[in-house]
Amino acid sequence: MHPNVIDDPQAITDLLAKTKRIAVLGIKTEQAAGQPAFTVPEYLAGVGYDVEPVPVYYPDATEILGRKVYRSLVEVSRAVGPIDMVDVFRRPQDLDAHLDDILAAKPKSVWLQLGIQKDSFAETLAEAGITVVQNRCLLVEVQMRRRGL
Repeated sequence: MHPNVIDDPQAITDLLAKTKRIAVLGIKTEQAAGQPAFTVPEYLAGVGYDVEPVPVYYPDATEILGRKVYRSLVEVSRAVGPIDMVDVFRRPQDLDAHLDDILAAKPKSVWLQLGIQKDSFAETLAEAGITVVQNRCLLVEVQMRRRGL
């Protein structure tokens, strides 16, 4: 694996310490409040991250978590500035459809949530200079660090 694909706890701690703006690709609306694609970004916003919603579905949604909805990652970077992290809630087989948008938006990192791993996708991002974390829950990782674990 490319060195930009990280799994080391200290590297993840360092990444999270440098992360402020998180675009959430595949976020769900408040109607899906019990699902991770809503509860994780809700938690992140609650602990101070700047969460930018990028739903894949919900064409009528204009706001999620009190934030303007964007339809692409490039749109986020143009509207609010550089993206520190893209938190991804998409099935592995759906990732490649977002590759061009991610590369064009040039986020510092891409986080593939728990259960999401695709090594070829991660390698492509890593080779473009983007740090990648696969198959980990961002909420759990942030909570552990906030508790000093």
